[in-house]
Amino acid sequence: MKKTSIVWIGILAIFLVIGGFLMNSYNHMVSKKEMVENASANLDVTLQRRADLIPNLVNSVKGYMNHESEIIKQVTEARTNLINARNVSEKLKANDELTNSLQSLMVVVENYPELKSSSNFIQLSDELAGTENRIATARRDYNTSVNQYNTSIKKFPNRIIASFFGFEKESYYEADDSSTKVPIVDFE
Repeated sequence: MKKTSIVWIGILAIFLVIGGFLMNSYNHMVSKKEMVENASANLDVTLQRRADLIPNLVNSVKGYMNHESEIIKQVTEARTNLINARNVSEKLKANDELTNSLQSLMVVVENYPELKSSSNFIQLSDELAGTENRIATARRDYNTSVNQYNTSIKKFPNRIIASFFGFEKESYYEADDSSTKVPIVDFE
């Protein structure tokens, strides 16, 4: 009877160790997933701040640039697309559109010295520049969280646990190829 008790205690100990390992791995992956979602939410907040600044910037520019309505229309449409984006890939595409249209707008602004010296425009430009820096930081934080999470669910034996509990790879927030190109503005 003593040997049987020792065997059962040994088996119970093995199950407890395995159960503890599984629970620890699962909780670790949940924590990493929550970090990704938190970073995504922070990025959303920053993108929303940027989108909220756009109407004020457009309104301050409209008075000076009556014949540049196409660029203003592009900025407005890109902002709307960003606000309506529902997932990371849509946000990526909409953010790149907005970045490109804002770059085009800033190139056009160079031709309006009165606008460039307007205190309202200067303040909005500074706020937008600060927001762009926040977006870059939020992107980096998001991608770091995604990297840690993806690495966590790919490692053995977490890979088995991740597939069993439905943890899936997250997408990185990557810049579009067009974001490295300088916008071309032709007034002719």
